[in-house]
This record gives sequence, structure tokens and C-alpha cells, in this order.
Amino acid sequence: MATVELTTENFDEVVGADGIVLVDFWAEWCGPCRAFGPTYEAASNKNEDIVFGKVDTEAQQELAATFGIRSIPTLMIVREGVVLFSQPGALPGNALDDLIEQARNVDMTEVHAKVKEAQAQQQG
Repeated sequence: MATVELTTENFDEVVGADGIVLVDFWAEWCGPCRAFGPTYEAASNKNEDIVFGKVDTEAQQELAATFGIRSIPTLMIVREGVVLFSQPGALPGNALDDLIEQARNVDMTEVHAKVKEAQAQQQG
């Protein structure tokens, strides 16, 4: 599956959907970003049930600012609208595969309960 270019216009729709979404924050001028690109593409081809998106931080500065992206590449994993992972740095293929497997194995019922509990504490 090809990666999806994410913009301020389609970000919420794509990332807010059910399932797992990986987001690669990158820029054309960034050497580590270009080096990570083929690894990311290979993972997208192996995991067709997952959406792989890319945010060009130069073209989408507002999105990068919203997520506090200070270093690229930064990989973010979102599942069912909840950010499970966000960390800068290019990953080797086996580490990316492991991370994807961990995201698949998260008990989202428990995560949603914890999110709801945290929101209730903030309001109360």
C-alpha cells in the first residue's frame, strides 16, 4: 500500500479513523528522513491493513507545530484516535516491524478507559 500524504485538510479524517495509522514527519532536505523512506515504504507494503502517512514538515508547518515536532524524522503511531508512540529518529526495519507488532497487541479497551479516566480527572 502506498503512503498517504497528510495535510491539515485530511489529517483528522485519516488519523481519526479506526485502525492503526503510522505518521512519518519528514522533510526533503533531511538526510536521515531520506534514509528512513525506503524502510517506511517497505513496512507499508508488508502491512496493508495499516495506513502509512507522511507529513512534509516544510509544507505542513502548522501540523508539525501542533504535534511539537522539533526533530525529524519523527514517527508517530495512532490507534483508534489515541497516540500510542511518538519518537524522533530513523528506525531500522526490524525495529519498525517490532513497533508495529506492539501497536497491534495493545489492549485498546484498557487504553480508552485510562484516557477517559484522565479526562475526568482534568475536568474535576
